[in-house]
Amino acid sequence: MRGLVLLHGRGGSGRDMRGLLAPLGAEGLAVAAPEAPGNSWWPTSFLAPMAQMEAPLARGLAAVDAAVDGLGLPRGEVAVLGFSQGACLALEYAARRGQGLGAVIALSGGLVGSADAPGEVYGHGEKALDYDSGLTGLRALVTCHERDPHIPLVRAERSAGVLAALGAEARFIAHPGAGHQPMPDGIAAARALLS
Repeated sequence: MRGLVLLHGRGGSGRDMRGLLAPLGAEGLAVAAPEAPGNSWWPTSFLAPMAQMEAPLARGLAAVDAAVDGLGLPRGEVAVLGFSQGACLALEYAARRGQGLGAVIALSGGLVGSADAPGEVYGHGEKALDYDSGLTGLRALVTCHERDPHIPLVRAERSAGVLAALGAEARFIAHPGAGHQPMPDGIAAARALLS
């Protein structure tokens, strides 16, 4: 990879995300780290109904588009990496607009979804994960703790499966126990992907 877009989590910043560059071995890459208004890509859980998610999600996707385009590199040489909210945004960007992108890395994240669906997860309605993108050539990494207070493990694992079904080379890592932060094995896998 020659370029990297970094997407922060709720309450975070692009500057925070740049702290991952050294552990990722990505200091020599062209980097874009867009900032969400008020340091949050959306005001609620990513599991909220689509009616609440559509407007902030559209703004977030537009910010990722601008960041990817702003690097001035072929899309195949660009990776999009996010943590928490930023990981959810990165995955949704890949599922909706990831054709030709080099890689997506979601540290503690899951797909937002394409529509509301029957069922319940973490006290919210379930989501359909129906996309029609062709993601052949995209490399994807999704990580999540077994007991993450914000990201249901089942959604994270299902998200990796959705990207794989769309043609991506997808890998899922479940971190043992409870937590919500980048972990050494996830960082090592992301570093290998970026190299």
